[in-house]
Amino acid sequence: MTDVVVTDATFPAVEAEERAATSRGASFRRAACRSAEEVAEAVRGARVAVVQFAPLTREAIAGLAPGATAIRYGVGYDNFDVGALREHGVKAAYVPDYCTEEVADHTAAMLLAMLRKLPQLDASVRAGEWAAVKVSKPLKPFAEATVGFLGFGRIAQGVRARLAPFGFRFLAHDPWQEGKHEGVRFADLGTLLSESDALSLHAPSTSETRGVIGRNALSRMQPHAVVVNTARGDLIQEDALAEALGEGRIGGAALDVFGTEPLPADSPLRGAPNLLLAPHAAWYSDAAVARLQGLVAEEIGRALDGLPPRRAIPGSEP
Repeated sequence: MTDVVVTDATFPAVEAEERAATSRGASFRRAACRSAEEVAEAVRGARVAVVQFAPLTREAIAGLAPGATAIRYGVGYDNFDVGALREHGVKAAYVPDYCTEEVADHTAAMLLAMLRKLPQLDASVRAGEWAAVKVSKPLKPFAEATVGFLGFGRIAQGVRARLAPFGFRFLAHDPWQEGKHEGVRFADLGTLLSESDALSLHAPSTSETRGVIGRNALSRMQPHAVVVNTARGDLIQEDALAEALGEGRIGGAALDVFGTEPLPADSPLRGAPNLLLAPHAAWYSDAAVARLQGLVAEEIGRALDGLPPRRAIPGSEP
């Protein structure tokens, strides 16, 4: 039995996390779990379980030491069974604030690239064309374009701040918070879909939002509109998006997240036109990695010292 277990991590080293444990006399282990079964075995009896992408299931949670803490490397916690955490009295922490600036930068860059048709223009030149108008039309100036936000939390607000100097109009739909932000008009989902020239997704993954951008939603969007997703892959029905792109019923999309990651080799998105893809990279900068690991190390220390989490996972509290 190990006191602190990192079940999986993509970082070259976990020195800060190990120091947080060993400096308090706790044993430490870095595992390389992939399956739910491997996680459950690795964390059995642990006082602290630190998880990146592996599933933390009810079985794994039940096997933790009494009064244990589970920590998620990252913003989301879809891989945690939150109900089981609550039922077993396991404290749970996450790090929703380590990469806000990076994701806002990445989202704004993707959105601007799609509205200026940069992927399409690049592909046309490589194919031997030299036809700016043919490839770009229709193309609105930014001052005549509306950027819509599905969800308007910290990251969406950061994207809006980066885009404001370009002169865009801004529209948002956010049933999760009160809609009062200067320079942003709040509307129902139907209005958001029909009026947005670029739709940026910033919603959590819930039973209400999974697949929200499907055939019906895409059919309500303007044929030149683009979709940008740096939030959660399952917000989009990928088959429906690939179909709409292939048939020219939507102008384009930029995706950093997917329903299954890595993106499967047979995904219909791989052959879809007017599509910019990134491998879940929006969170990344050298500073963000250091910030994430440092904050997780801090959470390990808090757990071992008997303190509550700095940022508790919503809904996990008994």
